[in-house]
Amino acid sequence: LRIMTGHVGGSFGMKAAPFPEHVCVLHAARALGRPVKWTDERSGSFVSDSHGRDHELTAELALDGEGNFLAVRITNFGNMGAFLSAVAPMPSTLNIVKNVQNVYRTPLIEVSTKCVFTNTSHVSAYRGAGRPEGNYYMERLIDVAAAEMGIDRLELRRRNQIRPREIPIKTASGSDYDSGDFPGLLKHALEVADVKGFARRKRESRKHGKVRGLGLGSFLEVTAPPSKEMGGIRFEADGSVTVITGTLDYGQGHAAPFAQVLSERLGIPFERVRLLQGDSDELLTGGGTGGSKSIMHSGTAIVEAAAKVVEQGKQIASHVLEASPVDIEFANGRFVIAGTDRAIGIMELAARLRDGLKLPEGTPSTLDVRHVSEGPGASTYPNGCHVCEVELDPETGVIEVVKYVSVNDFGTVINPLIVEGQLHGGVVQGIGQALMEMTVYDDDGQFLTGSFMDYALPRAIDSPEVGVIHHPVPAKTNVLGVKGCGEAGCAGSLTCVMNAIADALSQFGIRHLDMPATPYRVWRAIQDARVAPAA
Repeated sequence: LRIMTGHVGGSFGMKAAPFPEHVCVLHAARALGRPVKWTDERSGSFVSDSHGRDHELTAELALDGEGNFLAVRITNFGNMGAFLSAVAPMPSTLNIVKNVQNVYRTPLIEVSTKCVFTNTSHVSAYRGAGRPEGNYYMERLIDVAAAEMGIDRLELRRRNQIRPREIPIKTASGSDYDSGDFPGLLKHALEVADVKGFARRKRESRKHGKVRGLGLGSFLEVTAPPSKEMGGIRFEADGSVTVITGTLDYGQGHAAPFAQVLSERLGIPFERVRLLQGDSDELLTGGGTGGSKSIMHSGTAIVEAAAKVVEQGKQIASHVLEASPVDIEFANGRFVIAGTDRAIGIMELAARLRDGLKLPEGTPSTLDVRHVSEGPGASTYPNGCHVCEVELDPETGVIEVVKYVSVNDFGTVINPLIVEGQLHGGVVQGIGQALMEMTVYDDDGQFLTGSFMDYALPRAIDSPEVGVIHHPVPAKTNVLGVKGCGEAGCAGSLTCVMNAIADALSQFGIRHLDMPATPYRVWRAIQDARVAPAA
């Protein structure tokens, strides 16, 4: 049996785990001896595809009289749905434990989660898979604590942030932070968001009958858990070079950064590199895509495979150039005899091998490499601070995100445009979760939001202009210095949007509102607050 995934479209975690239909398709292909493809209908997908999030919890933050964090306690119920998917318990258990730490030096963390089965669609990983939730709980706690203690919410964050001089640090959550500039990044975010000018913008909104709120949210994600990954390099007859990886691009744009990594290491023209993925006949191993790990794991595997290509090439080039392998150096895509101008390019060497270059016994006969990397061996810790402003219409409950800025530390940024695209998509998904997205069942268990007529998604008109600013501190846990970015948009946007809504609602005496902040929920909360004093 040969599995070829092709372009599967967006996954966001849902397509990472196997479904029963996959087994049926494989069985049918073997029984019929022919390729078999299966495609679900949208109505079926709404019910049978895995859903995301669905936690119900109580969060508590203990502080001393000076506002120093002492402990965080989270008591959580995580819905698994009607049956268990491959990773269903992880978002509400392990990933909340790891990510509630955020960028703060909280010395004690307790997370108690009960995973429960219900008569709803099964739940699995969804972009972030516990990372946005863990960061959200912490940042909401900080805003509430600041209000209750009469401490400025920015100052409370500053007092408790881990300082650069404290890194590397072993956190209470068990993570080993290797890099970061959390105070500097917060300062950077406040400057580019023009927080000092918020009061003026708030007055302008009031003139138009709107209530303006400011929200910020720091985040830190634990991404790229250690695992093996394949990095293959093959020199093709048409002069192109194929990179083979076990991660899968379903919209992220892996081909460009992977080609950039290979081009830099081997001096191969970028346009000659193509990506091969999702073909079981080509893979020695493969972990798929998830946990914001692809550039760390596949990038590391490509770097290691490229090093093997160079070593093989030195042995082959030594015979072509009539020199000892120890005298061969490699730079800018050329094998050179040290101290001379005698050289051969890597693409020319590959062409001569294809033409039948005669080599002594024991010399590699190809530059091709099929390599399995053990991986970096440690996670990465992307972090950032997102700041947004919302306008609320108290007469209708409608909320609009009118200003959004993000400052992020993704370590070494290989392809800024692709990273920016990842941020834009993640931010809009977070806005969707914060403002409108929700699955609904009636009392009889009937699924009511089974089409796009009933399930609200953010549209272009709901999407603000998202500023993406980089504040890079290279990771020390991998050779490229990179940190994951695929899920960061969700981790930052959930928090800052809901904190901005809470800030706007605080003007009516409302302390908190659960997601999603739909117009009716917002309007109802305002009406209840207006009549509460007379009760």
